[in-house]
Amino acid sequence: MRVVIVGATGNSGTALLRRLRNEPGVDLAGVVRRLPPRVEPYDAVEWHSCDIGAPGAAQQLTEIFRGADAVVHLAWQIQPSHDQRLLFRTNVLGSRTVVEAVLRAGVPTLAYASSVGTYAPGPKHAFVTEAWPRTGVLGSSYSRHKALVEGLLDRVESDHPMLRIVRLRPGLIFQRDIGTEIGRYFAGPLLPARLLKFGRIPVIPSHPGLRVQAVHADDVADAYARALLADVRGAFNVAAGPVLDPSVAAAAFQGREVPVPGFVLRGAADLSWRLRLQPVDVGWVRLGLKAPLMSCDRIKAELGWRPLVDAVHTLKELVAGLADRAHTDSPPLSGDPALPGRLGGVLRGRLPGSGNPY
Repeated sequence: MRVVIVGATGNSGTALLRRLRNEPGVDLAGVVRRLPPRVEPYDAVEWHSCDIGAPGAAQQLTEIFRGADAVVHLAWQIQPSHDQRLLFRTNVLGSRTVVEAVLRAGVPTLAYASSVGTYAPGPKHAFVTEAWPRTGVLGSSYSRHKALVEGLLDRVESDHPMLRIVRLRPGLIFQRDIGTEIGRYFAGPLLPARLLKFGRIPVIPSHPGLRVQAVHADDVADAYARALLADVRGAFNVAAGPVLDPSVAAAAFQGREVPVPGFVLRGAADLSWRLRLQPVDVGWVRLGLKAPLMSCDRIKAELGWRPLVDAVHTLKELVAGLADRAHTDSPPLSGDPALPGRLGGVLRGRLPGSGNPY
């Protein structure tokens, strides 16, 4: 079985490589913008360099996909957050290019990395199924782009019923190795990461809408592997318990909850983003406050999937990674201090929110 992973060196991609590299009978190919070094787990992969949003990418991808049994589309760009045109180019137009190449190459299976972000606002004390409306959260470009790509897949499924499309919709995906990347993409160079070494966060902002789900990258990778190796199609929610909220975070990190109104959270994020003090635009706050909680009954029943790491341990692993500035040899997860969003990058004029594609 030949599996081509688009965006194979990111958060989910590195975990999927670890999961599949020793799977009997599976040959791996990776499509990335920047080629990784020939070290584990990248040494057992056939690599191809391609910017999926660039002109000519469709023809290049078609040739790469020929003979593949499945394509896993993980590539997604969340920075530079100040350049929405570039994000749309990669996320929406690039995804369309990937789908077109899958069809032209005659690949029978496409697995797509969707997200809880594709859903319309929903409940924070109940769980929605995969049938919940997929119109996204107003004001979040990430959510809007995810919903647009899912709409594209709806049309493709209708026009090409022989193509098996699987959509995984995970919550927040964490692992230790993304400590540096998360700090760069979501916090910026002013994050006092070293203060997290003792596993304590003294102040936890509290709001009734701050209830989210998380899942370990290795458990997401297992979900992809099960979906690829089984005869299933459609959408699957992927998340671990318990639900992460301020009280859970306060208990995990020995902190104190401090109530913060929603308008203050949104205003602080928007102002600091406009001043380029940190790279997270207000859309991420809106998404966090409005995204629903997901039921994972379908993936458990049809694929036998169970998370091996609970959400609290997953979050603790991320915080430890932030404190240690954990990273890998993968270009997106690199520890290079000169990258945008790192202090060295800022000193070179590369501000938060000016990161590179996948």
